[in-house]
Amino acid sequence: MFKKVVLIGFICILIGCESNSIPVKTANYDTYFKATSNVLDFSITPNNTFDKSGLMFSDQGAWFAYSLSDTISVSGFSGPFLMTEQNGVWAGKSLANFTVKDHSWASINSVSYLSHLEQNFKSDTITLSQQLVYLSGHTALIKNTITNTSNVDITIQPQLSGGLFDNGIYFSGNKKTIQINSNKTTATGYIHSLNDITSVTIDSTQYTSSFKALHLKPNEQKSYICSQTFIFPEYSWKDEQKLIQSVNFDSIVKQRLSEKNKQLTTLISLKKELFSGEKYTSLLAKAMLTLQNNWRIPAGEIKHEGLFPSYHYKWFNGFWSWDSWKHAVGLSYFDSELAKKQIKLMFDFQEDDGFVADCVFRDTTIEAHNYRDTKPPLSAWAVSKIYEKDKDLDFINYMYPKLKKYHYWWYAKRDHDQDGLCEYGATDGSLIAAKWESGMDNAIRFDNSKILKNTEGAYSLDQESVDLNAYLYAEKLFLATLAKALQKHKDADTFSAEAEVLKKQIQQQFYDTTDAWFYDTSLEGTTFIKGEGSEGWIPLWAKVATQQQAIGVKNNMMNPAKFYTKVPFQTMSADHPKFNPLKGYWRGPNWLDQAYFGVKGLLNYGFKTEADQASLQILAGCKGLIEKGTSIRENYHPITGEGLNAKNFSWSAAHVMMLLIED
Repeated sequence: MFKKVVLIGFICILIGCESNSIPVKTANYDTYFKATSNVLDFSITPNNTFDKSGLMFSDQGAWFAYSLSDTISVSGFSGPFLMTEQNGVWAGKSLANFTVKDHSWASINSVSYLSHLEQNFKSDTITLSQQLVYLSGHTALIKNTITNTSNVDITIQPQLSGGLFDNGIYFSGNKKTIQINSNKTTATGYIHSLNDITSVTIDSTQYTSSFKALHLKPNEQKSYICSQTFIFPEYSWKDEQKLIQSVNFDSIVKQRLSEKNKQLTTLISLKKELFSGEKYTSLLAKAMLTLQNNWRIPAGEIKHEGLFPSYHYKWFNGFWSWDSWKHAVGLSYFDSELAKKQIKLMFDFQEDDGFVADCVFRDTTIEAHNYRDTKPPLSAWAVSKIYEKDKDLDFINYMYPKLKKYHYWWYAKRDHDQDGLCEYGATDGSLIAAKWESGMDNAIRFDNSKILKNTEGAYSLDQESVDLNAYLYAEKLFLATLAKALQKHKDADTFSAEAEVLKKQIQQQFYDTTDAWFYDTSLEGTTFIKGEGSEGWIPLWAKVATQQQAIGVKNNMMNPAKFYTKVPFQTMSADHPKFNPLKGYWRGPNWLDQAYFGVKGLLNYGFKTEADQASLQILAGCKGLIEKGTSIRENYHPITGEGLNAKNFSWSAAHVMMLLIED
């Protein structure tokens, strides 16, 4: 039984209809902004509740999204797609379908921007221009403008209607207020109309509101503005109503245009010279919009804003720790405040001993938080990258004790033999959770792993992982830098000294001179766990390898038989018998985070030519990545370049930014 949480108020408010209101003209958009139109394809009219055949647009952290109609039979924005319910459902084909009685459309044209959506319907005598923009994280505004394109006076009957899919949501109410209920939430929705409504018909799944008859002279036009609101109980609907009724639609569009343009311009200013050209500008816009679509405001269990890995995949409607660290680094380039909130979101779920949950959710009756494991320690990296951008000492002062506690948690709970080298593990003693903790769930290095008990509620795998300890080395250096910023010089000296000791351990234990590769080892450190994987170049990213070791790793990375494939630097060597990108998940696909770590590792050791060459090939090799309209995917097939698994994937988008920006 689902807990009744928030379908939230759906409110469609007619805020007034004014003649001669001219829609915002695309010709006035900034040059950069025009180049970023339609970077993602939002065209879909859903056929059922769970239709995931297209993408959905959202903004301002809203838990609901829209698409562009792809049929002249639906003259409204598709949806909304509700992430307020279950793991995402379509409420209907369109809950604000603007029609003209006894009139049909001959054509449709649509365009998407980072700021808003537009679509235009035409017939022989009239046009309908529609714009959708988010007023807030609770409300979307829609402007419908009817224009008489004939050379005679006309009289028409405009209507607004909506229909629900059979997903447990139903209409009720009266002429003034249409109520929306759901058997999956206690929250109530409303469709509320003002002024021109003359009549309303309602049943459980349909409503139609009729306006006054409209008389238009040739070239005359009239605009109708409505709002759709989905507001959680912890927010004030009365306050939102006041905001809606005082709003100027065109000013909100201009405001969104301005803020998105500013963010995009900032990203473009950071772009490496290697990536000159409009196609890379569009790619930055696509990455930015991908993150925007996954942005959510606080609700339920979630107390800070953050990003889903992907709203498009059923099981990714939550917040994961190492995803969050990666999202935050991407966000830091253009929205450091949201980046900070993303970090804080996960640390709200830090326990007294320093542990941070693996993943958390708004509604735990839909999916429970996962405290069985955590994820690789990249949070200090993310906080340091944010600090590089805005030098916010208040944020560092807030985060530092939490980061320090999390860092030392690894040594207290994940160092089975207390030799200063940690292992991945679990809180519940399960092997599967211990593998999850690595973030590389089914990597071949874990095929023969066993679980060992450290203390009550703390278990380790029977192997020491090179990537984990390289991350911890890097984290010591990041923490030392943050400590210095806070004038905590004793802490800084301690972290630096610990890093020097750990560096020698990593260089001596995990590097195989025969294969010129870093591997996990047995707990005793005497046996390599063979099978070249992307964990082998993490020491280069962390700057913990010797120059000679880095040369050996680089040579393997640039070998076409191993890692220099069509999409270079995939998760395991292409010449391994278990290499299987289509069914392997972490046994062959290219994950752009791992590819970025590889590129950055090369740059760290002076291999700029190879790093630049690989960067260009990674972006070109991922099918559809640079082209407009194609979603950024969870991972890619390294041989064919095909996009794999989830669409609209946040950490891939964040690492696209890193590839385009980081030196």
